[in-house]
Amino acid sequence: MAKKKAAAKKKSAAKGRAKTKTRAKKKAASRKKAPAMEMLLVGSKTKAALKGYGVNVASDALDGLNGVLHWYLDQAAKRAAANGRKTVRAHDFVSM
Repeated sequence: MAKKKAAAKKKSAAKGRAKTKTRAKKKAASRKKAPAMEMLLVGSKTKAALKGYGVNVASDALDGLNGVLHWYLDQAAKRAAANGRKTVRAHDFVSM
């Protein structure tokens, strides 16, 4: 009887390790799909500013705004470089 219990425990432990490895692989694969951009916003300040307009803030709103901010930074850097400058200035952010 004791041998059966020991064998059952080993089998159960092996299943648990297999599930853990599978979960770890899935998490690693999901991380590789979408490279995370560094968060440039202060979440609490941004949420407070939006709440000031009387609106709710969705869980993905800050990620979307952060993506827009990264795009603006990229465009401003390209504009400065196109004008022969290494310095990004305020007018590089003006959209027309």
